[in-house]
Amino acid sequence: MDIDFSLVLVILVAISGALWLLDSLLIRKTRLAAVEDYQRSQPKGQSEDQIAARLEELSREPLPIEYAKSFFPVLLIVLVLRSFLIEPFAIPTGSMIPTLQVGDFILVNKYAYGIRLPVIGTKIVDIDAPERGEVMVFVPPHESKYYIKRVIGLPGDTVRYEDKKLYINGELIASEFVRPITVQTSFGELPGELYQETIAGVEHETQLIPAAGSRRTRTTWVVPPDHYFMMGDNRDNSSDSREWGAVPEKDIVGKAIAVWMHKEPGFNLPSFSRNMLIK
Repeated sequence: MDIDFSLVLVILVAISGALWLLDSLLIRKTRLAAVEDYQRSQPKGQSEDQIAARLEELSREPLPIEYAKSFFPVLLIVLVLRSFLIEPFAIPTGSMIPTLQVGDFILVNKYAYGIRLPVIGTKIVDIDAPERGEVMVFVPPHESKYYIKRVIGLPGDTVRYEDKKLYINGELIASEFVRPITVQTSFGELPGELYQETIAGVEHETQLIPAAGSRRTRTTWVVPPDHYFMMGDNRDNSSDSREWGAVPEKDIVGKAIAVWMHKEPGFNLPSFSRNMLIK
């Protein structure tokens, strides 16, 4: 089960903030009144230590209030950073190999394409629009969890992918063969090819499996207004817009900007050897 951490953070901030506010407006006054009543009663037969201990007990904040005041500022800062500035994201699949590997931990710029409200995703400040070649995190049309792919088509573009060649608005995208490689698939290792592709001046690597046939009958797509056509760099092992369509602008999460840590699956220590900017 996928956990919506933004929703969890919003709930925790709301609960801790509400408890803090409730204490400030009501509960704290009750504690202060109890302290004043005790002091006015001028308790007799008690030592100074006993009186001090009783006063401390009467003025002590309930444990939920104490926790709320301690955690609210921290949770609020984390919510603001995660929702409006930078959010960490783990790469769960190999659809972006060779650019991103399974186990990469990346940073996502949440304000690059506009500032959005947490959870509901409504844009409140328009900053910039995605450009071809950028790596973007988004929620796909068919599933309510984060995906990461490369922006291939902008609104109004005609995208064609046929015979393992990519065309945008009728123009063949430059792709230069680098070397033969071995590609790991669900069927085992297969011979593959590594390419250097350039989209709108953005150079990045892609990989193909020459022997892999296309499982898609459609080869051409026209990107609707306010939508973006997304593809993985692991072209023969990527579920992307070729299958489930273009991504609405409202479902954009942010721009992937850097790998900050890598951890191989299983009981392995994290590594920082793959730290890099994403292009």
